Amino acid sequence: MNFSNYKILLVDDEEDILEFLTYNLEKEGFNVNTALNGKEAIKKAKSEIPNLILMDVMMPEMDGMTAVENIRQIKELDNTLIVFLTARAEDYSQIAGFEAGADDYVTKPIKPKVLIKRIIALLKRAKKPDEKNTALTFKDLVIDRSRYLIFKSGEKINLPKKEFDILYLLASRPNKVFRRDDIFHEVWGDNVIVGDRTIDVHIRKIREKIGLDNIKTIKGVGYKFEE
Repeated sequence: MNFSNYKILLVDDEEDILEFLTYNLEKEGFNVNTALNGKEAIKKAKSEIPNLILMDVMMPEMDGMTAVENIRQIKELDNTLIVFLTARAEDYSQIAGFEAGADDYVTKPIKPKVLIKRIIALLKRAKKPDEKNTALTFKDLVIDRSRYLIFKSGEKINLPKKEFDILYLLASRPNKVFRRDDIFHEVWGDNVIVGDRTIDVHIRKIREKIGLDNIKTIKGVGYKFEE
């Protein structure tokens, strides 16, 4: 896999971390740009349209959570993957990160080889969906994979990528029960470790935004999309 065409934006207020990560990523062939805070990250993300952003959480001027929430409102960056870098590993911190729009979560101290494997896994998964680039239709609900858009009674609804991927996964196999582990594997991949409540939070957000009662909770097991 040639990484020279992949742009990565590193965002951290510690210049030694930027230098350390830039060196390791460029050694793998990635095209790397950097920013020192959330405001600078938004500006550079708009102009560069990176494939992936590595975002520190605690920064001056604008923290990473706020920056990601802003980035997720920019249409041109819909397909940009975002990975949080943080020293905090608590479940509630991870859930907040995923709610803000992150695709993955890496705790410090950072091990370059592990980080690069996670990045490669995310990029590979992001390239996949050719065989599923079709629209699913259920009465007044249309789930368009090719454009990452939802239409409910003709009204367009935008979902963050992970929420869309979960909805599409469930709806692609109506009435099949997906265990939480299955959803983690299909949406986040094997190299990502997240808290147990992450799936529940994403499902709740999907229900709130679309007003769906099709997604049923199977207690102690997981979820299904009931046609």
